[in-house]
Amino acid sequence: MDNFTFCSPTLFVFGRDQENNAGKYVKQFGGTKVLLHYGGSSAEKSGLLGRVENSLKREGISWVKLGGVQPNPKSPLIYEGIELCKKEGVDFILAVGGGSVIDSAKAIGLGVVYEGDIWELYSKQAAPAASLPVGTVLTIAAAGSEGSNGSVVSFQREDGVYKRDCGGEFMRPKFSILNPALTQTLPPYQTACGIVDIMCHVHERYFTNTEHVEITDQLCEGVLRTLIKEGPKVMKDPNDYEARANIMWAGTMAHNDICGVGREQDWASHNLEHELSGLYNCAHGAGLAVIMPAWMDYVMKHDIKRFARYAVNVWGCEKEENPANTARAGIAALRKFWKSLGMPLNFQQLGAREEDIPLLLNYLQIEGRTEGHFVKLGTEDCRAIYQLAADYPG
Repeated sequence: MDNFTFCSPTLFVFGRDQENNAGKYVKQFGGTKVLLHYGGSSAEKSGLLGRVENSLKREGISWVKLGGVQPNPKSPLIYEGIELCKKEGVDFILAVGGGSVIDSAKAIGLGVVYEGDIWELYSKQAAPAASLPVGTVLTIAAAGSEGSNGSVVSFQREDGVYKRDCGGEFMRPKFSILNPALTQTLPPYQTACGIVDIMCHVHERYFTNTEHVEITDQLCEGVLRTLIKEGPKVMKDPNDYEARANIMWAGTMAHNDICGVGREQDWASHNLEHELSGLYNCAHGAGLAVIMPAWMDYVMKHDIKRFARYAVNVWGCEKEENPANTARAGIAALRKFWKSLGMPLNFQQLGAREEDIPLLLNYLQIEGRTEGHFVKLGTEDCRAIYQLAADYPG
């Protein structure tokens, strides 16, 4: 196990109706003028936004609103939010929504205090150092941004769309309100995308070169088994509160890094997928369902024993004499499960095009560097993974 420093200061408030206390927690963490940031009209129509506003009113906290966040949050709205916060003297951002809303809120928080263009932070030309405080009311169990130290944004530049991440421990939300009942009205496809996203956050940590990490290995395996058990329940009955609750907490556990401390992490699949959702504006979870198994097929030979353990401990596959057969059975079980959720498994099903692979590689900007850590991938490796994802018969 590697040395590590771990601090997860976010206050998690879990359970029914807890959104009614949002104002109390904004006040607790020093907010006096709030940017209420959210997505589409559903937050208003459902009454959620009204309940949050009433909670702010009860605490004597003023606010301004900025809605319209889209999946794969877009930079134009973020720049608008930065200017609005500066103009209105906002000192706290409250994100009401899923991962895209929270990531957008974090980017706005960075931009308010950063003197330059936040593109410099997300393109790694400069390092972030501070942010306005952010709180969240989570409505989708998926991205884990309610407990994580980073965000991902799609920047619309003159030469294309670049989906990039930025992180810093100060970016973790001050508080996150998690009411599983808020996820019960999600369409099945969004629910399924969320389950895939959560599983992939665990996979990125599980497939590691670090040895003697049994505690986090077993945490990863436990979270994955939970999703395999609870996922079909909510697909069958969207109102299954207990299953929703387990999935929502799994989403936080998967990405607040409790499953990743002390071990090298990979993240190649996420970065490869970012170019798909950046180019095609597909759901991140759907893109991961296509990319991650292709990545597994390509790198499996690097550590057959780890993939065999994954197959046995997560999927209950039989331990065969040839560990490669066991490993392949685990990858097949993963694809079968994701297919049962209605997820795409190849480019065609996702709406991506094989002929765009050179464009994806161009946006990835892989020339002269490598991607990932479990196996360091060069340009031709990334091209091969995209090709495997395109060619998989589904």
